[in-house]
Amino acid sequence: MKPLTPMTPIALDNIMDDRSLQRNVLIVAVLSSFLTPFMGSSVVVSLPSIGRDLSMNVLTLSWVSTAYLLAAAAFSLPFGRVSDICGRKRIFLWGILLDIVSSAMGACSISSGMLIAARFLQGIGGAMIFTMGVTIISSVFPAEKRGKALGITVAAVYSGLSAGPFIGGFLTHQVGWRSIFVLNILIGLTIVTVTVLKLKPEWAGARGEKFDFVGSIIYVLSIGCTMYGFSEIPSFVAFSLVAVGIAGMVVFFVWEIKVESPVLEIQLFLQSRTFLFSNIAALINYSATFAISFLLSLFLQYVKGLSAQTTGLVLVSQPVIMTLFSPLAGRLSDRLDPRVVASAGMSITVIGLVVFAFLHQGTSVSYIVADLMLLGFGFALFSSPNTNAVMGSVKKKYLGVASGTLATMRVTGQMLSMAIAMIVFMVFQIGSVMITPVYYHTFLHTIRIAFAFFALFCFAGVFASLARGKREVSYRSEPGD
Repeated sequence: MKPLTPMTPIALDNIMDDRSLQRNVLIVAVLSSFLTPFMGSSVVVSLPSIGRDLSMNVLTLSWVSTAYLLAAAAFSLPFGRVSDICGRKRIFLWGILLDIVSSAMGACSISSGMLIAARFLQGIGGAMIFTMGVTIISSVFPAEKRGKALGITVAAVYSGLSAGPFIGGFLTHQVGWRSIFVLNILIGLTIVTVTVLKLKPEWAGARGEKFDFVGSIIYVLSIGCTMYGFSEIPSFVAFSLVAVGIAGMVVFFVWEIKVESPVLEIQLFLQSRTFLFSNIAALINYSATFAISFLLSLFLQYVKGLSAQTTGLVLVSQPVIMTLFSPLAGRLSDRLDPRVVASAGMSITVIGLVVFAFLHQGTSVSYIVADLMLLGFGFALFSSPNTNAVMGSVKKKYLGVASGTLATMRVTGQMLSMAIAMIVFMVFQIGSVMITPVYYHTFLHTIRIAFAFFALFCFAGVFASLARGKREVSYRSEPGD
């Protein structure tokens, strides 16, 4: 038997320290990944109650979700870069605190404007929160374990989506929609406590580098104009804002190419086919799917006459399947090419969207649940492998930017999904009225058109997912990082 060397206890200590750090990081990432989707899905199922309480029509109600997405889309990338420079845990904690404050504001809202403003602040906090979980996991987990860890984190996201409709529907029915914001405060305080006590290290892959304030301002204003414009189409002002936003993004890209320390490293897109097409696939996937819960929540409560609590139970079937299969999909992406798993998931999603394009007043609840479960399986196969592909295609110093970029694709896609739904509502003149039995036929026709468009869009996304090419060498194998 070979004698132990003096280095053995130190090596064992290092292994134990690494495992302990990985465990604590995963705990914090899981809790934070649960928080924001839980809040979002809870609010969706309470929208009819909010509308009645604050006298909001369908178009105004959509801004309860849209305001959050607008802020998150605009600020995810800048905060991703800030976290690389100043420290990822620090930005994460500030995001949680902002989420707590904005939740208190939402709980006390006495008008639609106040509630929408609270959701906008929550979106800024969300931009600081959900870019950090993926980034910190990618910082401490080796490449061969990263997919599994990301799969667990994605499962936490879907757990939040699962619990949101059920708990949100129960609270709305039994106590009132304001109680959802109060519960969010309690969850936020728990995360702050766990982070402070359990997560001691700090991560800053680009510490000491300059922050591109000019580029960040151009980016925030451009994204803001574009997303707000999309939400207001088909008015002339909306098209003008979209045009201004697109022109601003062109200026942003030109500036980022020239500046010494860009907020977005354009070379990441030019040098990595995987990074480019994985982000495009994410944008398309979320653009085609996010409005599903919004549309079905209205359909189930208005047309089918279900309560908020029962609607929550129906909608929960989708994220439950996501929660169960996301860790498996993450492990598969460690062993198989992520593009194969992700593309298969997006293909299944197309089928689920096509099924909902034939929705009608007599559609049974069991039929809806079955299709939601199919969509959940497709989402699970796509999300964590796609995230693994993005985070594995960049160097360590760009992890925050990569996470911020992916988060921007996600929330921009979600924003576009809501915008598309609202455009369809406006075209069929259903967006500015309260949904009553007189408008049920028009409403049903409208959401069928929306689902058909989403199915076609997602079908195009399958080819974007396949176009990313074979798995690239992970940044962890590159010297000098």
